[in-house]
Amino acid sequence: MPVQTPRSTVDTDVVVVGAGPVGLLLAGDLRAHGVRVTVVEQLTTPMTESRASTLHARTMETLAERGVLDRLGPLPDGGPGHFGGIRLDLAEAEPGHPYAGQWKCPQTRMEAVLQERAVELGARILRGRQLVALADRGDRVLVATAATEPAGGPAEELTGSYVVGCDGWRSAVRDLAGFTFPGRPAGREMLRADVAGIRVPDRRFERLPDGLATAHRWPDGSTRVMVHVFGTEPRRHAGEPEFDEIVRAWAHVTGEDIGHGTPRWLNAFDDTRRQAARYRRGRVLLAGDAAHVQMPVGGQALNLGLQDAAALGARLAEQLRAPTGGGPGADGDALDAYHRERHPVGAATLTNIQAQSTLLLGGHEVEPLRELFAELMRLGPVRRRLARMISGLGAPPTARAGADGLPAFPSRTTSQDRTPTMAKLTNKTALVTGSSRGIGRATAQRLAAEGALVAVHYASNDDAARETVELIEKDGGRAFTVRAELGVPGDVHELFLGLERGLKERTGATTLDIVVNNAAVTTPAGVLPEDVTPEEFERLFAVNAKAPFFIVQRALALLRDGGRIINISSGLTRCANPDQVAYSMTKGAVEQITLHFARHLAPRGITVNSVAPGITNNGGPVFDIPEAVEQMAQLSAFKRVGEAVDVADVVTFLATHEARWITGAFIDASGGTLLG
Repeated sequence: MPVQTPRSTVDTDVVVVGAGPVGLLLAGDLRAHGVRVTVVEQLTTPMTESRASTLHARTMETLAERGVLDRLGPLPDGGPGHFGGIRLDLAEAEPGHPYAGQWKCPQTRMEAVLQERAVELGARILRGRQLVALADRGDRVLVATAATEPAGGPAEELTGSYVVGCDGWRSAVRDLAGFTFPGRPAGREMLRADVAGIRVPDRRFERLPDGLATAHRWPDGSTRVMVHVFGTEPRRHAGEPEFDEIVRAWAHVTGEDIGHGTPRWLNAFDDTRRQAARYRRGRVLLAGDAAHVQMPVGGQALNLGLQDAAALGARLAEQLRAPTGGGPGADGDALDAYHRERHPVGAATLTNIQAQSTLLLGGHEVEPLRELFAELMRLGPVRRRLARMISGLGAPPTARAGADGLPAFPSRTTSQDRTPTMAKLTNKTALVTGSSRGIGRATAQRLAAEGALVAVHYASNDDAARETVELIEKDGGRAFTVRAELGVPGDVHELFLGLERGLKERTGATTLDIVVNNAAVTTPAGVLPEDVTPEEFERLFAVNAKAPFFIVQRALALLRDGGRIINISSGLTRCANPDQVAYSMTKGAVEQITLHFARHLAPRGITVNSVAPGITNNGGPVFDIPEAVEQMAQLSAFKRVGEAVDVADVVTFLATHEARWITGAFIDASGGTLLG
C-alpha cells in the first residue's frame, strides 16, 4: 500500500503499534536491550476501565524478572480460579511455586506501571495517532499515521527496521500487512457492564434456567454484571451494547431489574476463535490479540499476550544485533523462532478456551458434559494438568523464566498457605445452621471450598454471618446468608423461606443436597443440675432437638436422592459431665434423630450421620487463657484442643460421595477424648 507524504518523519529501530499492556511490556524490554522504540497509540489518553485484571503464575514470573512486580506492589490473591465455570484451584499447577494460583491487578494499573517503565528506559510514546498505511520495503518498514481527534496536529511517517502489531483483535497492522487470519466466527456472546446504584446478589458463573449470570461488587460500590441468555446468537450490529440490551438480558435470566442503575462501562465479548497463520510476515510481527482472538476466559487472553511480548523482545533485539540486520529470507533466525515457540502455545490456549466457552455458555445440552468434567476434575492429575495449562506453567522450556535472555530478578515469595482442594461437591447445595462462627463457619468454608453453594444460617449476628460469606467468596466459593432465630414459633418456616429464596435466586431451583444441623445452645458454665430452670430446659430442647427434627422434616421435600444429613452431636453423650446434663440430653435426642431417619431415608440413598466433637476452640474467651487451654488439652489423646476445621473436615467427608456407605453412624470427632 502506498504511503502518503507526511509532514514529519521519525526514524527508529522498532515501531510498536498499540500502547496496551502487551505493547508497553515489549517496548520496555526492547529498551532494556538498547533498541530504539517508538510506540504509536490511537487513544489520546490511557483507558479508564479495566477489561482484564487476572495474572497467572507464568506471567507473574515474567513481571518479577523485570522488576515490574516491585513497582506494582502487593497484589491481592485472586482465589482458586475455574475451568469453564467449574472450580479449579490454580495453586495445584505447581505446589510451592512462589506465584501459584492467580492474582488481581486492574489493567489500568498494569498499563500505568508498564508505561512508566518503558518511558524511564527511553521509549517514545506517540498518542492520538492512528495507523493508516504500512509498507515493507525489504530493508525498512514505512508507517504512516494520522492524528485522531481531538489531538489534532500533523500526520507523521515513521521508518523502522521492524513493526510489531500489538493493537488488539481489530489490528490495523495485521490487516494492512496482509496476514492470513483463519478461524471461526462467534457463536455465543456475553454482555457485561459496570453499573452504579444497584444491589444484586453476588454471583460467580451461576447457571440459571435461562442463562448464565455473574455479579461482583467493586470497592467503589459499582457492580460488574455479566450475562448470557442460553441459545441467543451474538448481536449483529457492531459496537458496544446498549444498556437497555443488558437490562433486558439480566431481567430475563435473573428476574432482577437493574434498569434504575447508572452504567459506567458497557462491553460485550464472544467466543470468536482466530489465529494468525504466522506471527511474522517479513519485517512485520504480531503479538497479543493482534495475533490471536479468543474469549477472555479467566484472564488467559491478557496473560497469553504478555507472554508473547516477553518471548519476542530479546529475540527482536538479537535480530537487530545480527550483522545482516535479520533480513526476511534468513533461515532459522530469531524471529522465526518466536513464531515456532508462540504459535503452538497460542493454539493450545485457544483450544482450552474454546472448551471452556462451551462449558460456560452452552445451554442445558452441555449439562452432561459439565457433570463429566466435574467428576474428572476430582482426579489430582487432571486438576494439575488443567491448572498448569491455564497458569502457563505447562509451556515449553524455551518459553519459561529466563529463556528470553533478560536479566533475572529475584522472585518474590508469598507466605499464603494454599491447600489444594478436590472440588467434590461441585453443583451441590448445602444448608449449615449456626454457621456464623466456630464449627459451623469452618464447615461452611470447607463445603464451599469443595464446590458447594452454601446457605449460611445465623440467628442475630449479621456482621459475623456476612464475614463467613466474605471468607468463602475470597477463596472463590459461593454462599449467601439466611437469618432465622431457632427455638421460637415459626422458626423452621422462616429459615426455609429464606433458604428457598436464596437458592432460587442463584440456581433457579430450590433443590438441596446437604443439611448440617450445627446450631445449638449450651448450659451456662457452672450451672449445677439442680439449678437448671424449666425455661432453660425448654430452651435447650427447642433449639438443640426440636429445631433439628423439623429442619430435617422440612428438608425432605427439597433433598435430592443421594443427599446428606449430618447432625452435630457431642462427646458428652458418651461421658459424664453433670454441669451439662440437660445439654447432653438434647444431643442424645439428636443421635436418635440420626438413627431413625437413617433407616427411613435409606431407600432414597440419603445418608444420615452424627458427628460428635470434643473440646473445640470456638473463639470463646476461655481459649485465650493458656493455662485453661493446657488443662483442656490433656483430655485429648493428641494432647491438644481441637480446632473447628478438625471437625469441619469430618463433616465434609460425610457430605461427599466417598461416604455413601456410612449411615446411622456416631462419628467420634473428639480427638480421642472418649478413649478414657
